[in-house]
Amino acid sequence: MPSAKPLPSRWHRVSGENAWIMGVLNCTPDSFSDGGQFVKDQLNIDAALQHALAMSEAGASIIDVGGESTRPGAHPVPVDIEIARTVPVIKQLSQHGITTSIDTMKAEVMRHAIDAGATMVNDVTALTGDRESLAVVAETGVDLCLMHMQGTPETMQQKPGYRDVLGEVCDYLQQRIEACLKAGVSESSIMVDPGIGFGKRLEDNLDLIAGIETLKSRLGVPVLMGVSRKSFLGAITGADVDARELETAAAVSICVYAGADMLRVHHVEMQSRAVAVGSRLRDASLRLS
Repeated sequence: MPSAKPLPSRWHRVSGENAWIMGVLNCTPDSFSDGGQFVKDQLNIDAALQHALAMSEAGASIIDVGGESTRPGAHPVPVDIEIARTVPVIKQLSQHGITTSIDTMKAEVMRHAIDAGATMVNDVTALTGDRESLAVVAETGVDLCLMHMQGTPETMQQKPGYRDVLGEVCDYLQQRIEACLKAGVSESSIMVDPGIGFGKRLEDNLDLIAGIETLKSRLGVPVLMGVSRKSFLGAITGADVDARELETAAAVSICVYAGADMLRVHHVEMQSRAVAVGSRLRDASLRLS
């Protein structure tokens, strides 16, 4: 008897509707854009909760909670500190009915976050950073975002290089999808992120954005793009990190037009407008194709 076809992911963008928005909630003192907003000497749960509620109200369908910076040059954070920064926030958000993901590369953090209510794991190492991570995701059945990164956050921007960035990123993510399926992760729970700014040069980032359709057709799963306030935008226009929302909006709209299913952004209210424009243009492009 033939096996049943896997269910499609709910995170595929549906024609006629806007692409999904993931709101960034960095509970760190040192993230590249908004570090220290909710954690300085200690976690300000109330401030983090109010910000997440505002992002949800502005259009974010999922809030990505992180307790360890992955900016270029960032150093690892002990597990207990990362848990202390993220789990209380996730618990509060879950009690308010907000869908959350845990942005971590550590299996123990994943377990605690899932127990607190997180329904997605967003891992910049694509579940290679901790040998137990794959089992955690397979056992719990949560959604999963697999990201490509060349090197580690400490080293990734030290002379990154590719011969064929789109092909190499596709190959890597395909291998990680296959590893997940072999371990029992449902295909319908997986999305991918090509890792804009994670071990990439300016031209690599641009090629990956231009190649979103190739990512989608080769991998067959939803594509998340994280372009918000990234350095490649500053390299193009010269804008500082805290003045890149216009550049972000342009990149976000283009990503959606090119086929992105989800956008990870900091300023949800502004970027939801860019997502709406890109979504309508994408629909028009599909009608004409």
